[in-house]
Amino acid sequence: MTRASLDKQPHEVASMFDDVAANYDLTNDVLSLGQDRRWRKEVAKAVNARPAEKVLDLAAGTATSSLTFAATGAYVVPCDFSLGMLREGKKRHGWMPFTAGDATRLPFADEVFDAVTISFGLRNVQDTDLALRELYRVTKPGGRVVICEFSHPTWAPFRTVYEEYLMRALPPTARAVSSNPDAYVYLAESIRDWPDQPALAARLQGAGWSKVAWRNLTGGVVALHRGVRA
Repeated sequence: MTRASLDKQPHEVASMFDDVAANYDLTNDVLSLGQDRRWRKEVAKAVNARPAEKVLDLAAGTATSSLTFAATGAYVVPCDFSLGMLREGKKRHGWMPFTAGDATRLPFADEVFDAVTISFGLRNVQDTDLALRELYRVTKPGGRVVICEFSHPTWAPFRTVYEEYLMRALPPTARAVSSNPDAYVYLAESIRDWPDQPALAARLQGAGWSKVAWRNLTGGVVALHRGVRA
């Protein structure tokens, strides 16, 4: 079994997600205590996909997140660099245009998409700033970005409890439901190591995005960042 390290070598991260692809959605549901379904709904509201729009769902995995966008009549491209995730997704949703791609070198032309979104994937990219610039590059002027990512709880006592859960309770829980529980040790470490809400907002602005804002979900366990391409 493969476990990535915090230097986030692309081949290690991709291999790790290949290993967990089969049970990934179930494991997320268990580990988040069902909150991941609520978070996906909030992402869908923020993206606000409309009929005939082109939407890039980056780090889409098995395309669970993409289905909501497709249901609006938008043309959705689920993109991921884990071939295991893409294969699993293709088995379930063969009609969707799954595309293999690295967030730092997206296989799309400039100014293609009306909206770009990435949920729980940006912190697994080795070069966050380059990925944000790539998302900017493939977005049409006036288009929007929505990033859903684990973040930092805003209430200090809850933050302490949450960090204890990440490092102590999450790995043994993952052992019960995941095909690669060691991967979830990395995921816990990567969450703890991730920038807080204002820091990520600053990086979005640095990549060129305007009207950057964020909203906390579940007390800041997750943050929803948004921006517009001028």
